[in-house]
This record gives sequence, structure tokens and C-alpha cells, in this order.
Amino acid sequence: MAARRLACEILGQVIHSRQPLDDSLDADRGPAGLAELSDKDRALVRAILGTALRQRGRIAAILDRLLERPIPEKSGAVLDLLHVAATQILFMEVPDRAAVATAMEIAGADPRIRRYKGLVNAVLRRAARDRETLLAETDQPWRTAPVWMFARWQKAHGEETAQAIARMHLHEPNLDICVKADPDLWAERLGATRIAGNTLRLTAHRGRVDALPGYADGAWWVQDAAASLPARLIGDVAGKRVADLCAAPGGKTAQLAAAGAAVTAVDISETRLERLRANLARLGLLAEIVAADLLTFEPATPFDAILLDAPCTATGTIRRHPEVAWNRRKEDIAAFAERQAALLERAAGWLAPGGVLVYCTCSLEPEEGEARIAAFLADRPEFRRVPVDENETGVPGSVTDAGDLRTLPCLLPRDPAAGGGLDGFFAARLKRV
Repeated sequence: MAARRLACEILGQVIHSRQPLDDSLDADRGPAGLAELSDKDRALVRAILGTALRQRGRIAAILDRLLERPIPEKSGAVLDLLHVAATQILFMEVPDRAAVATAMEIAGADPRIRRYKGLVNAVLRRAARDRETLLAETDQPWRTAPVWMFARWQKAHGEETAQAIARMHLHEPNLDICVKADPDLWAERLGATRIAGNTLRLTAHRGRVDALPGYADGAWWVQDAAASLPARLIGDVAGKRVADLCAAPGGKTAQLAAAGAAVTAVDISETRLERLRANLARLGLLAEIVAADLLTFEPATPFDAILLDAPCTATGTIRRHPEVAWNRRKEDIAAFAERQAALLERAAGWLAPGGVLVYCTCSLEPEEGEARIAAFLADRPEFRRVPVDENETGVPGSVTDAGDLRTLPCLLPRDPAAGGGLDGFFAARLKRV
């Protein structure tokens, strides 16, 4: 009962207040009562919300079929309750009777929903009765994202690729880790597959990460395979002064430090930098850490290399953060692109002649990737693109015609499909000449 009630509350925070799911599920920052749940019930909350968000488009279509008219409180608690209960009935191994009964208890205890108890009961019973028909009628991959977002992917990446991206969003991501050394040894110890470079993939792991061998010893850190690529594009960084901009939570900082760079890690969030410090301490790695806004930050001397992981809509991370599909707005893309242009312009001024700047975002939107670099190069003739070679990435199909890195969730295919995929990233390598 408590777990399902909290699932409704958190879903409302994520959808209506656009709060990141990980923040809402954090025992310290989440809603009252979350910390008191048992590990089993917290896992249930996470499972319900993950499924509800991955299947949100499909569930919404089913509820539209079952509701004779829209609920007046269209964005309120009634729909949140219906989504949580329908998730259990349609996609989880929860007895229909239990899912309906629990939803009715929650409705009866909530004054915002109480007068809709009869409606909630009728809709959920019909969902249970007609489950197979309803699922068959709504079995289209594009429903893993809003129509406007999927239409953008169709235009940018083509129909077939857009459908493949959407299908991958139905799968929870695998656990990818980056090891400091001896990747083959750690692959054997952890039963993992070596993806590229020092990145390993554990396809069957669903337990506590900190319980795995090597974690406490600082042998590796968690980092998606795609997220590890931009830092590798800089090349040999040993002995060089390298800036990692927008650095938290620190995977790229760890990569650069482990490769021998003198890293300056800059991020605007002191809270996020605390996590970076903790990761570096566990890994036994060093870096200069600066809490600052890049629009006002001024380094003392130019850097030999710069990695700018710019803030973005993060639509390439929907596998990992399914709420991104539903709490982003069309207008967010232009707002992020404007900020990215300003940050790239600032960072370019801190690069020493002959130095390399890698710009990257975890977005599938061209305005935050290809278009951003085209505009920058048109304005800054002292920079040129250094094309990426597919041999550098180890990911087939990850390099654009222009020579930039572009990973997609549907790359790294595996059988079964749940064993493949990676985050969607764009990266361009630029040299000051």
C-alpha cells in the first residue's frame, strides 16, 4: 500500500513538476516515507515507475480508450493513480485483484481522488478484462515518446532508425563500467563482455553496484559505453592540462585522470561535485575541482585540451532516464542550444594553440549537435574539425559523414535486444590551428 501510494506521488512529481526520477527516488531527497520502506518495497516503487514511464505512451492510449470522456483534472492525481495501477495490470506480474483493490484504497484515502473511485474501479476492471486486445491495439514502438519528439527523430535519423531507437527505449539499460586497467581480467572476474577500450558490459546484473568485486577497491566506475567515447577522442593526455567542463558526476574526469592528465573539473553544482569528489576518492585519482558557472569562470592559463559535455535535453539517455521523454518540451531544445553556443564560445577561448576541444551532448537533436558545430566553425575560422575514425570508437555506424561521433540507442545490437544498445551521444573534435 505505502509503496504504491509513493509511486503515485513520485510519478506526479516527475510528470507535472519535471523532477528527475533519480532525485525523487533518493532516500534523502525523495518524498516523506520513502526512506522508511524496506529494500523490497523501494525496489517495487522503482520497478513500477520505470515501467510506467517506459510504457507511458501506450498506457495513455489505453486509458483514452477506456475513459468515456476526459477526466476534468487532466494533469492531476487521478491519472497518476490510473497509470500506476494500469502499469501493474498490463505489464507486471501483479494479480489484477490486488492491483485494483490497492488502487481503490489509495483513492478512498485521497480527497483529490475520492469522488472518482467508481470511475477508477470501472476503468481498471476493463483494463484487466480486455488486456490482450488493448495491448495488441497499442503495440507501436513510437509510443515510447511523445508524438512531437518521435517526429523529430524521423526527420533527423530516418523512419527505420527512429523506430529502432523507440524500440530500444523499452529495455532497461545494461550496467556498463569503465576499468582503470586490465579490462580482460575484470571481464572474466565479473562475467562481463568487453565493449570497447576499457568499457565492460554486465548484461545480467540487477543488484547493488557497490557489492560487485572491485568497487570498494576503486578498480572501476559506472559509465555508459557511449559516455566513455568523447574523452577518448582527445587522444594521449598524459602530462597535459585538460579541462573537463560540466564535469559532474565525474566519469569523464576519472577517465582523463586515469590516463595521466592534470585535470581541472568544473561544474556549476556543488552538490553534484560532492559525488565527483567521492568517486575520485574511491578510485584513488586526483583532479582540481572547481565549482563555477562557465559563463563567468576564468582559468589562470590556457588548457592543452578541453572536454565540454554541455547541458542538453538528454534525449539520448531515455533508456536510462525514461522520464526524459515525458518531462521535456519542444521549446527546451532551442533554450539548451542557445546556452550550448555560449558555453562553446567561452571554452574555445581557453584552449592553447594546437590544442584539442571535444564538444559533446547526450542528445538526439541535431540543434544540440551537428547544427551547433556547423555554426561554431562558420564563426571561428581558427578552428577546424578533426574527423573521428570508427576504429577509435569501436562502435560500427557511430561516425557521421562529416566525421563527428553520433551514437544512437539502437547501436551495438545484441540478441536478445536487451543486451545491446547504448546512450545517444554527439561529439565533435575540434583543433585550434
